[in-house]
Amino acid sequence: MHEESIRWPDGNIMALSVVVNVEEGSEMTVARGDRGMEPVDELGIHIRSPIRNYGNESNYLYGIKAGAPRIVRLLKAYDIMASWTVAALSLENYPEIAAAIAELGHEPVSHGWRWVHQFKMNEEQEREFIRKAVESIERTVGVRPYGWLSRYFHTDATRRLLIEEGFAYHMDDYSGDVPFWDRATVPGKPLAIVPYQLDSNDMKMWTDPALTPHQWLDYAKANFDQIYREGQQGLGRMMSLGLHLRIIGRPGRIWALEEFFRHVRAHEGVWVASRHQIAQHLATVDPA
Repeated sequence: MHEESIRWPDGNIMALSVVVNVEEGSEMTVARGDRGMEPVDELGIHIRSPIRNYGNESNYLYGIKAGAPRIVRLLKAYDIMASWTVAALSLENYPEIAAAIAELGHEPVSHGWRWVHQFKMNEEQEREFIRKAVESIERTVGVRPYGWLSRYFHTDATRRLLIEEGFAYHMDDYSGDVPFWDRATVPGKPLAIVPYQLDSNDMKMWTDPALTPHQWLDYAKANFDQIYREGQQGLGRMMSLGLHLRIIGRPGRIWALEEFFRHVRAHEGVWVASRHQIAQHLATVDPA
């Protein structure tokens, strides 16, 4: 049986991709012309009615006001490179987050112009959605995004549109631990696929409140340790860690992220890289 593997730069035996999702400030609300409230709510309350859910909106705002500063401090303290999957409107509404990404020298990844479902769009609507996101993020952060993450679903046209709009990689994929090429969507114009992980995502503590930060940390460390062991055996792979400002940024959870970063920094041979760096490295070791 063939096992997927990649050779990482500078003799590193594994790669770690830390992804910070910024959705706060672009979630659904009738205040932005939506039909109803945002369905993703830690309280688990969703009413199909055109009313505002002020409580949930304030829950999202927590990520901006309190969560983001805690996460930024840890990224600085442990010198962790991150890819920030940002809904463009979030950065327009909270430019301090865009300024932090720029100051850190991290990569903005497009999470859409807004954190809404693009799979409902026709091709021209989706193209405009992609273009608006690129223009907005380039304006707020100072650099354009080269990667894309949809909200859960994408369309049959998405990858072709991303190629046409100058994207280098797509991350709506959960099929493995090694980046690879999509050469089929547009023959002659391959697109790098940098897989993401849902199992180690802090969203698990939102969707399942019974999951404690201790359990999340244990799982994240076990994930890391397995990829590290496989790297020692000559199988180069990557781990993704998905974070959200309003989730891991809570006082009762942020310590778990710091413990994970300490665990990472106790190991040699770990390439903590942005997803664009990983896509660029793929092009070096396996030219498209």
